[in-house]
Amino acid sequence: MELTKKTHACVRLEKDGRALVIDPGVFSEADAAVGADAILVTHEHMDHFNEERLRAGMEANPAAEIWTLASVAEQLSAAFPGRVHTVGEGDTFTAAGFEVEVHGQLHAVIHPDIPRVTNVGFLIDGGAVFHPGDALTVPEGRAVDTLLLPVHAPWNKVAEVIDYVREVAPGRAIDIHDSLLQDHARPIYDSMIDKLGGTDHGRLAPGTGTALG
Repeated sequence: MELTKKTHACVRLEKDGRALVIDPGVFSEADAAVGADAILVTHEHMDHFNEERLRAGMEANPAAEIWTLASVAEQLSAAFPGRVHTVGEGDTFTAAGFEVEVHGQLHAVIHPDIPRVTNVGFLIDGGAVFHPGDALTVPEGRAVDTLLLPVHAPWNKVAEVIDYVREVAPGRAIDIHDSLLQDHARPIYDSMIDKLGGTDHGRLAPGTGTALG
């Protein structure tokens, strides 16, 4: 399996000639979903769900399908009948040859005065990769090889990020949700997570990739 980092929270996974894209949002490249055989969306916020990018992917490949939660599916189902699937915590499915498990229910708390939206995480191929969306969800009872780590967001702080890495205890962690993190701050985050997280930690520039497994 090959993972390619896209801007912010979006990643592309490729295996056996097929591609799976997760969370092509407004900060992601305009063609982030183009060429995908399957697209997963964790929740409705614009940095994870952008209808224009999804349409580009769905129109480029008439066989492409989307798996997402109800709040996103209801915005897309009419445009792509039969190609948008609603999922929730505990569901399992196969998308573009990848085995996917759904974990989690709610977005992390941004502020008590802001209502929480639904959010799901996607565990790929039995734990090869876990994308939690905008939550610090731990896929209970599942070992995670590569954790896609939401390193910087209005809803987290670095202490929580470090404790999350410790709790999941992945083989390695790769940063996502990072486009708002200033370049001069990255070494500070890197140093703390590297020192305290307890696992191999790194980040990829958008457009670069790494082999998994």
